[in-house]
Amino acid sequence: MIVSQFLVLASLLFSLGVYGLLVRRNAVTVLLAVELMLAGVNINFIAFESVIRDSLASGQIFTIFVLTIAAAEVGIGLGIVLLIFRNRATGNVDELDLMKW
Repeated sequence: MIVSQFLVLASLLFSLGVYGLLVRRNAVTVLLAVELMLAGVNINFIAFESVIRDSLASGQIFTIFVLTIAAAEVGIGLGIVLLIFRNRATGNVDELDLMKW
């Protein structure tokens, strides 16, 4: 396959993630949007690594790091969202002003 097809797919996923962050109705939607953005970045890493044909497989190594960080982000993020939902009974990001003075 042509690398440009992978880059178009990655940019589409990243754009959907940015749109999800801008809409931000629900905290779970924000987490899902961040995951879409990270998936687009991972596709770019693998696509560029296949073009460069590096013997160190650096694109795959970076992808594994990004997947590890994404898994930790989902675990911690969902825990925070569940605690906020228990205390405030809302998952709407616009109504959460716990960190404001």
